[in-house]
Amino acid sequence: MTDEAPGGRRSRLGQALREVDRRESLLRTARFVRRLAPGDSEMGDPLSTAGRLPSHRLARALAGSPEPSVLRELGLTAVQVWQAFTGSRHATETAGITILFTDLVGFSTWALEAGDDAALRLLREVGRVTEPEITRRGGRVVKRLGDGLMAVFADPGAGVDAAVEACARVAELEISGHRPSLRAGLHAGTPRKLGHDYLGVDVNVAARVADAAAGGQVLISAPVRDALDPERFEVRRKRWFRAKGTPRDLEIFSVEPA
Repeated sequence: MTDEAPGGRRSRLGQALREVDRRESLLRTARFVRRLAPGDSEMGDPLSTAGRLPSHRLARALAGSPEPSVLRELGLTAVQVWQAFTGSRHATETAGITILFTDLVGFSTWALEAGDDAALRLLREVGRVTEPEITRRGGRVVKRLGDGLMAVFADPGAGVDAAVEACARVAELEISGHRPSLRAGLHAGTPRKLGHDYLGVDVNVAARVADAAAGGQVLISAPVRDALDPERFEVRRKRWFRAKGTPRDLEIFSVEPA
């Protein structure tokens, strides 16, 4: 009997480790752990890994591999938990900003019938036409939320302009015979900044304002209305607005260019 060469043993060991690292049952377990862990379980996209902190650089390195990997999932989980606990100690209050939320009306129902390929095409097209409207007006996309997004603006008027134009651009799209409809809501306040994200009551209010909008409609809260140039926008009060997690005296308004 001849001894196996060291190189052959290393090769077989490496192959075995790669197989374990890609085993589907272990991948499902690792992803389940990520969903349960504190922090952003979607970490790995370009937005969540942007920045110069060591955790951002590590997350970018881990997320850069296109292959499914148990070690990748566990590594991102560790970074996720690290950022959740270290970031919570460094949450800071921001100066006044305007928060925008958007989403597609009836997207889930349509996607169920249209299928994943058509749904993905639609989301890509919506992102293609809406996100430039935000960035060219000085806004920043904070995060993408399935069929919508959250963005922030220093200037309320720029936020409203971006929302109105985004709704108009989406209305021009057609995917597999479907004409999508985007709705938007904006609220101005001083949310807490946590890393690249924001949290607090003002964020919740902005999301609820968007939820109250109809397809193609832009709704704003009173703080946004008060900051707008009345010669540029036509504003109408929306009656009978009540939403969980919002102040009882919150007033919202529909807005259109004058």
